[in-house]
This record gives sequence, C-alpha cells and structure tokens, in this order.
Amino acid sequence: MAQQPLRLLACGDVEGKFDVLFNRVRTIQKKSGNFDLLLCVGNFFGSTQDAEWEDYKTGNKKAPIQTYVLGANNQETVQYFQDADGCELAENITYLGRKGVFTGSSGLQIAYLSGTESLDEPVPSYSFSPTDVSSLRTMLCSASQFKGVDILLTSPWPKYVGSFGNSSGGVDTKKCGSALVSSLAASLKPRYHFAALEKSYYERLPYRIVPMKLMAVAELVKQPPDVTENPYRESGKVAAGGGQIPAPQEESACQFFFDLNEKQGRKRSSTGRDNKPPQAKQPRRPPQPPGPCWFCLASPEVEKHLVVNIGTHCYLALAKGGLCDDHVLILPIGHYQSVVELSAEVVEEVEKYKATLKRFFKSRGKRCVLFERNYRSHHLQLQVIPVPLSSCVTDDIKDAFITQAQEQQIELLEIPEHSDIKQVKQEGEVLASEAILNVPDKADWRQCQISKEEEETLARRFRKDFEPFDFTLDD
Repeated sequence: MAQQPLRLLACGDVEGKFDVLFNRVRTIQKKSGNFDLLLCVGNFFGSTQDAEWEDYKTGNKKAPIQTYVLGANNQETVQYFQDADGCELAENITYLGRKGVFTGSSGLQIAYLSGTESLDEPVPSYSFSPTDVSSLRTMLCSASQFKGVDILLTSPWPKYVGSFGNSSGGVDTKKCGSALVSSLAASLKPRYHFAALEKSYYERLPYRIVPMKLMAVAELVKQPPDVTENPYRESGKVAAGGGQIPAPQEESACQFFFDLNEKQGRKRSSTGRDNKPPQAKQPRRPPQPPGPCWFCLASPEVEKHLVVNIGTHCYLALAKGGLCDDHVLILPIGHYQSVVELSAEVVEEVEKYKATLKRFFKSRGKRCVLFERNYRSHHLQLQVIPVPLSSCVTDDIKDAFITQAQEQQIELLEIPEHSDIKQVKQEGEVLASEAILNVPDKADWRQCQISKEEEETLARRFRKDFEPFDFTLDD
C-alpha cells in the first residue's frame, strides 16, 4: 500500500501574533482536512513581551497542530530559546535548535538553520557562522546515499534566489539575504526551501512532497516544464573555498511558477511528475493562461505592489490607473476567464469579498458599483468602484448608463431584479462621467497612470484602512 504524502503548512514571520496564526490554521484544517506539521520560519516571537504567549506557555491555550519553529534572529528574542539543541516551548510547539536535520517517521528530511548570518567573532547567539554552515553541510552530504533534503528551513532568504527566475517584487535578491544560505541550498538541493524576514512573499516552482529516500533516481531528475538555471550554481564551489560568492550572470529569464495560493500556509497544488491521470476526488485545476497574464498571481507580469489582500482562492489589488484612489479589483488567483467558469469555492470567496467591500465602503460614506470585465482579457476582473452616497441614487446611475449607451449606439437591456444571470459587462467610462464620479479624463486608464511610488503609497493606505474588515485574518 502506497504511503500517503505528508501534508505540511508553512508560514513566515509570526511576530508574536499566535492567536491569528492558529485561528487561521484551524480554519484551513476545517476547509481542507488535517495537516501533519506547521513549519514556522523568520521571527516567531515579537520584540516585546506578549500575554498571548503566556497563555500557550502555561497551557491555557494549545496549538492545534504540531508546530516547529526556528530560533532567534535578534537579541530581544534570545530569551525564549534556552536550549541551543532544541526544546519544547509549549504544548505542540517545538524549537528545532540552532542547526541540524529533523527526520520524520515517513523518512521526510527537514534541514534547518536558525538565526541570521554573521561573519563576526564571537558569533552572536542569534546568528550562524560559516563554520555552522560547513558543519551542517558535512553532516548531511558526507552520507554515501545522500541525494538531497526534502525541506530546508532558514530565516534569511538565500542571496541571488531571484536570479534567472520570476520577479521577486520589491526585494532585490542581489543585495539582501545570506550568501551562506545560498551555498547551503546549493549543496543540500532541497525540494522546498522556506525563508522569511523580507516582509514579502515570493515563491519559486513548488514540488510534490515525497520523502527523497523513497524516490528513484529517474524520478528525482525529472525537470518541471518551467525550470530555470540554478541561481546558486557557483555558490557551493566558492563557499567551500572561503571566497566571496559572485552574482550569477543573468540570462534571459524563464517564467517560474509563482503561486500565492499558499500565503500563510494554504494547501499547495501538486505539480504531478508522472503521466497518471488525477484521482477523481481531486479538485479541477484552473485552466492555464495561453500566454503571459497580468492578473494570474503566479505570473511574473503581475505588479505585486498593487496587491492589497490575499485570500484562499482570490485576491484584491488596486486598479492600475483607477477611477479613484480606492478603486479595487477582485481577482481569482487561478486563471479563469469569467465568473461562469469559477468553481463553487472560488465563487463563495468572491461573494465574501464583495460583501466585505460593501461594508468597508459603507463605513466611509460610499457605496460601490461592481461589474465584471473580461473583454480583451483572458483573466476575470471584478471591478469594484466606490461612489459617494450623494451619487448613489439608483435612478441617477441607471440614467448615466442609459445615456452612455445611447451615445455609443449600444442597445442596453435592463436585467430584471433577482434574475439568475452571472455575467454582465459594462465599462468604467459610464462611472467616470459627470453624472457620477465626474472624472471624465479618467475614462481611459492608460491616460491616468501614476508613478510606482504613488501606487505603493495608495496600496499601503488601503491595506491599513481595510485591515479592520479583513476576513482573511480570522480565517
């Protein structure tokens, strides 16, 4: 009987928000079934004392899943990690230790390295040195049957991780991260590598988690269709000699699959390394885009600084060249062309976002007009445009649409209320008219774009304002 693959969750910096983390885990398990482990990288504890942790430490609260965490990354949190070799911090919460390898009963191998890089002597208690990396490498690579590890956990990103790959957003991977971690990744060949500390989400090609010791060599060397050059190809050689690791020579970038479905530990999709048909119980994957897509969250074309909220199946982003500062889009994470193609769980989350945005805008003295746009686009966009209450008399908006239709010589048919119709198409030109938002110069989004810095400012403001209404924090 084939062994069932382990189901793992992974998350980045928790920063002491334990209730938020574990409530989200409970919601995920309720929707998707139980997972086996939760792996936490980055800053598990915040920089100040928190009563939340006392509840877990004393047993008043309990983590709903076996949780493994890395150690301190700063002096303020060293106090929580008393044993350098690892220890239980609270029920179901275990500190792995400074460095080593954790092997599960299934054979899954998890290599880990706590702390941040330091070349100073003596090495701070919250850092690792070249000697630490060398000893961990020797511990694993000296085994005669070593093929690589399943998972590598570090807090810093590996330096140059973005080379040859998809865009890493606002993170410059040539300047940030750890060169020692890059050299370690080059040697250990992890199937997954989780890291944090950059306050940004970046994912390269995911792999199916099957313990490597149980995999045939032919299976291990199969290449995913979007594979790129190894960004650390020179790291292992140079690090072994103690020299400075050079930046990889860039070539034409291949598209790497970048999937934000998994933010804060959501279930990964399988890459499917064999030709066997999927099991009947597996959910149908969304269709693949025919080419580059501006809205697939997996795509390097997405301007991720405009993303303001991410759910399980959908995300919110500020509109490029929006009609107003808080004009947002509801977009499916997977590639769907229209609402009629959405699966039931995606539709459910779309409706949840719509209801939440209505409450959010109502609190700000506005109502929102929603319409679907997929004309000249292969990816569904639900446009959500807030309109001041003074402009929201139903007849006024209806008259504006009718007037615009007449000017464009379009026959506009009014759909009876409560009709079971999912797909209606209208353009933002009507909303930009003097009758509603009175911004006719913004009817064409291409004529009203602003700088990236201004877009980032608007995105930060929206995230902050929307946070009290953010249902994903409760999930």
